[in-house]
Amino acid sequence: MTYQLLNISKRNGIAYVGLNRPEKYNALNFKLFKEMDSCIKRLAKDKTLTAVILYGEGGNFSSGLDVKSVMSSPIDAVKLLFKWLPGNANLAQRVSIGWRRLPVPVIAVMEGICYGGGMQIVLGADIRIVAPECKMSIMEAKWGLVPDMAGFVGLREILPKDQALMLTMSADIISAQQALELNLITSIEDEPMAAATALATKLTQTSPDANAAIKASINRSWSASIRQLLSRESWYQVRLLLGKNRVIAAKRQGKDPQKTYENRQSGW
Repeated sequence: MTYQLLNISKRNGIAYVGLNRPEKYNALNFKLFKEMDSCIKRLAKDKTLTAVILYGEGGNFSSGLDVKSVMSSPIDAVKLLFKWLPGNANLAQRVSIGWRRLPVPVIAVMEGICYGGGMQIVLGADIRIVAPECKMSIMEAKWGLVPDMAGFVGLREILPKDQALMLTMSADIISAQQALELNLITSIEDEPMAAATALATKLTQTSPDANAAIKASINRSWSASIRQLLSRESWYQVRLLLGKNRVIAAKRQGKDPQKTYENRQSGW
């Protein structure tokens, strides 16, 4: 597939995926939904991938759904929301939950504005690194709508229910500092792309198999029963112990014990 509304590049195992409608503040039209869905499927097949950095071109992440564009074609609107079974993800939901399903860390870089559908997308990322001036809103209620892009899957894991209700019902626009205090984001950085790249690079020094297992285990066990959690932990650990990437990671970390200790102490 040829991508016109996404900029995709890959360096040192890290994929950079940029929403590319800067003249529209990266508003989400049907074509952008299709391209993002295709991109996620393509990345899922890349065995050399170690991390993904998701961002918006032009200094903004996304202003949300391009309502005028989507509603101008009833057929496209139906395609966006259609699903064979209620429990399946439709196209609108796959561009959020799809990032959760990738077996590598996904880091969202948020600058400028991130509203509505944009917030739904970044809630599908594992980590959200934000510029100080960024403004955010779960904005659907402003238009008399319910958020329906699977962002609730991530939201329920990071916010207490009352805070999730408040943000969703009020459609308030909040600052980066407010979002950090709510634990809606991971960190605020003056240079968010540089911080995201440094973190992604750091994560490549560990076993990709371990990262995939950790992500899958946490996502699937976060609200599961204790028995399911214990079972899943044991299953992944056996697989990792038998895999070659564990040995490679252990040798890499064991080259300089003092340096490894200092790196762990410094954090990210």
